[in-house]
Amino acid sequence: MKKPKIIPFSWQQVEKELVWFPGKKLNAAFNAVDRQAQGKRKNKVALYWHGVDDTQKKFTFAELASFSNQFGHLLKSLGVKRGDRVFFFLPRVPELYFGFLGTLKIGAIAGTLFSAFGHQALLDRLKNSGAKFLVTNKKLYHRVSKIEKNLPDLKKVILVENLSQQLTHFPKKLRCAQMNPNEPAFMLYTSATGKTPVCGIVIPHKALLQQHLTAKWVFDFKENDIYWCTADPGWVTGVVYGILAPWSLGVSQIVFEGRFSPKRWYSIIKKYKVSVLYTAPTAIRML
Repeated sequence: MKKPKIIPFSWQQVEKELVWFPGKKLNAAFNAVDRQAQGKRKNKVALYWHGVDDTQKKFTFAELASFSNQFGHLLKSLGVKRGDRVFFFLPRVPELYFGFLGTLKIGAIAGTLFSAFGHQALLDRLKNSGAKFLVTNKKLYHRVSKIEKNLPDLKKVILVENLSQQLTHFPKKLRCAQMNPNEPAFMLYTSATGKTPVCGIVIPHKALLQQHLTAKWVFDFKENDIYWCTADPGWVTGVVYGILAPWSLGVSQIVFEGRFSPKRWYSIIKKYKVSVLYTAPTAIRML
């Protein structure tokens, strides 16, 4: 029997796959998008967005970098500081994706909330996190308005309906915050046991290295792959393998705003020629 080939592993070696700033600093959003936008993939489509009403948009890496830069400037103009929590309570719309990236770029901490959450779930997470800024839409804001008085840390609610016009006033270039590897990039909540209703988990910028490598090795992406992660960014899978890791590898990905439907999903797979699908076992059984 032939002996398996042992490939030596070294963190120092694989760290070379990311861009590091002087002093061993980095930024997860810069590595996910700007690194691609400044290279040969700048005109490659990063995001194919398909709305629930069949509206379709696409964003290159260069466009995604520009929009996230403008969003970062917008946050700064509103007084967002490094380390502030900026939460997103949105369906899977483009603003969620470039807004998340823009938040990380200025050194703030992004948080994502599943759009189906009710009043109590929102209150638990926003209060526990000390979120100072919340990005949502008019339809979902009515849930927020009922708990706003119980959120003393919340300074500002940003409605995405007003974003397009607002962003035009800001530059498309932004100096990315150079973060210490252990500084927080984003945070997520899960249900907890005992007296605490939720449990917040903070993920640092350096986690992108592990996310980048696991996506590279498990999904085995190729340059022409079209990737679809069906998870909502309200959960860890939807952030790590639906935003940061695939774009860190320069992959084009699909985002579908709507809910599960075998007919709709098959049509999207066919239309965009999806070559890598990451979804839940339950969805696969139903397909």
